[in-house]
Amino acid sequence: MDFTLSDEQQQLHESLVAFARDVVEPEAGARDREGRFDRAVWDACGEVGLTGICISEEYGGGGAGALDTGLALEALAYGGHDAGLGLSMGAHLVIGSKPIDLHGTPEQKAKYLPKLASGEWIGAFGITEPDAGSDTASLTSRGVRDGDHWILNGTKTFITNGPVCDVFTVVVRTDPDASAGAGMTAFVLDADTPGLSVGNHLDKMGNRSSPTSEMIMEDVRVPDSARLGAEGSALWAVGFECFDWERTVMLGSAIGGMQRGLDDAIAYAKQREAFGKPIAHFQAIGHKFADMKMNLEASRLMLRQGAWLKDQGLEHMMEASMAKAFIAKCALENADNAIQVHGGWGYIKDFPVERAWRDAKLSSIGGGTTEIQKMVISRMLLS
Repeated sequence: MDFTLSDEQQQLHESLVAFARDVVEPEAGARDREGRFDRAVWDACGEVGLTGICISEEYGGGGAGALDTGLALEALAYGGHDAGLGLSMGAHLVIGSKPIDLHGTPEQKAKYLPKLASGEWIGAFGITEPDAGSDTASLTSRGVRDGDHWILNGTKTFITNGPVCDVFTVVVRTDPDASAGAGMTAFVLDADTPGLSVGNHLDKMGNRSSPTSEMIMEDVRVPDSARLGAEGSALWAVGFECFDWERTVMLGSAIGGMQRGLDDAIAYAKQREAFGKPIAHFQAIGHKFADMKMNLEASRLMLRQGAWLKDQGLEHMMEASMAKAFIAKCALENADNAIQVHGGWGYIKDFPVERAWRDAKLSSIGGGTTEIQKMVISRMLLS
C-alpha cells in the first residue's frame, strides 16, 4: 500500500498550514480564554474553500472524500493551534452539511448546500439529549405527523455550533412503538423556525472557541418537505453514517494537534537549558519524544486507513472505531508529555501546550465515548 501523499494533497496541506498560521493562530489563545467564536476567521476559512471542502462540487463545494477532508482539518489544526475552530469546522462539514449532501432532496440540496459550502451558513446536528448520550437509541424527543406537516418537541444538548448555526439537522422519534433504534426520523430546520430556540450555552473545559449549547424544540411545525431521508430510518441511514464520517475525518484535527505539540516540545527542549546543556540532550526527554512520535504515526496510519476504506466504499466501521479509541488515548498522552517537557511553564496558560491538554480530552468523549468504540469493536469481533 502506498502511503505517499500526492502532489495535490501535499499542496493542499501546505497551503492550509500557511493560511492557518497567518489567519487562525494569532488570536487562538485569546479566543480560548474568552470562549469566543470569531466569525471573521470563519469567513476567511470559507474564502479558501474549507467550509465546503467535502460538499459536492455541483453545489459549490470541493467534492473531497474522507481522506482529503481529514487532511485539511489536520493542516488547519497544525497551523492554527485552535482546536475549537477545528471542532466547529468538522461538525459543520461532516454532521452539519454532509447528511444533506448524502440524503437531501434536490430542493433541500439547492436551498442549503451552496450557502453551507461558502460558509455563509453554519451547520449543526442534534441527536444527543440530556438523558440520551451514547445511548442514542433511547432519545425521547418526538415528531408527530399532522397532515402534511410534523410537530417536533424535545431538547437536544452538546450541540456544536448551536449558538451560531443557521441550519439544524435533528433526529427525533416518530414511531414510539418501534423497536430500539428504529422509528427515528431526521429533519432539516432553519435556525429561525418558530418554536426552535437556543438553550443554555455550555462552558467547556477545552475547545472553547467552538460554541456549544442546547437546542430546544417547542411545538416546531414543519412541512414534510423538511424531512431528511426516509421516515423511520434516521438513526442508521443518517445518524450512524454521520458518526462514520466523524470518526474517519474529524480526528484529523487531533493528528494536526499532536504533530504541532511534538514539534513545539522539541523546539522548546532544544533551547531550554538545565545543568549546563539543552534538556533535549537528556535521555528522559528524548524518550518522551520517541513515545510521542510513535503515538502520532500509529494514530495517523489508523485514521487514514479508515478514511481510505470509506472513500473506497469498503467496510470501515471497525477501523473507524479503532482509530477513534486509539487516537483519543494517544492525543491525551502526547499532550501530557508536551506539558512535562515544558515543566512549570507547560502548566501556565500562556503556553499553548496547556490548552492542548484540555482540548485533547474531548476525543475520548465526543462522537461516541471510548467505551462505546470498544463495545463496537468487540461486538464485530464476536459476531
